[in-house]
Amino acid sequence: MGITIQTIKEIRLYLAKELKEIYREPEINAIANIIIKTITGVTRLHQLYMPEHQVTGKQVEKIMDISKELKTGKPIQYILGETIFFDCTIRVSGATLIPRPETEELVDRIIMENKDYTGNIIDIGTGTGCIAIALAKNLPKALITGIDISDEALVIAGENSSLNYSKVTFIKGDILNFNTETVSKTGIIVSNPPYVRNSEKKYMSKNVLDFEPHLALFVEDSDPLLYYRAILKAAEKILLPGGKVYFEINEAMGKPMIKLFEMFGYSGIEIVEDINGKDRIIKGEKDV
Repeated sequence: MGITIQTIKEIRLYLAKELKEIYREPEINAIANIIIKTITGVTRLHQLYMPEHQVTGKQVEKIMDISKELKTGKPIQYILGETIFFDCTIRVSGATLIPRPETEELVDRIIMENKDYTGNIIDIGTGTGCIAIALAKNLPKALITGIDISDEALVIAGENSSLNYSKVTFIKGDILNFNTETVSKTGIIVSNPPYVRNSEKKYMSKNVLDFEPHLALFVEDSDPLLYYRAILKAAEKILLPGGKVYFEINEAMGKPMIKLFEMFGYSGIEIVEDINGKDRIIKGEKDV
């Protein structure tokens, strides 16, 4: 191999050197924690207190291979094929977005506001199924359905549901041409649809642009609320009176989203900031 690496400490030094041109130090530390835990099984706490823990030659080879892929800009979640979302292990592929902390905040909000909920919940544009699965695990009395247009995403969502022992029904459906007869009436609709405007691509990192599915990310500048409007239109037929809609949104679209909710006759409209102080979640209640 040309390099002698025998301990966790030496792995961390190797990764810090190899990745310094691509990632900042905190990101390298986080990536190192994930790689070491995945390849060696050593927990982050163990890594911290036992840096001289010995690793095998095969483990070092795997870590070097991962490092090479990371240097192309490929996200660690795609390299390893999984990530953690709301304490659930979620498999990912190039056909699905990598679940993000902001979306965990959306899930947390729904759980906090709907404890002991016993009705239907529909997750539109489910992707990996992370939202639906996290809700199923934390609102066990609810009946959860996830909808997506991508066959590959639906396969992964089904695998993730089994992996996390959750009860979720997944069906194929197109947000923009949704057959409302395929689902039952529901009390809660949630969605994290494409909301990044094409003009905002220039602000996004290379690893997102090069590896994550553009279909699930981007929307035309001329109609940035396209998917939200389509969902609210479908909600006119499937959402029960007094039902709730929760969306993850573009931070720049808070005021237009409030107007859209009002146009469809919603009340109790609320914008929630994410942990970074950006408008990220909107909620509205259907008038009775």
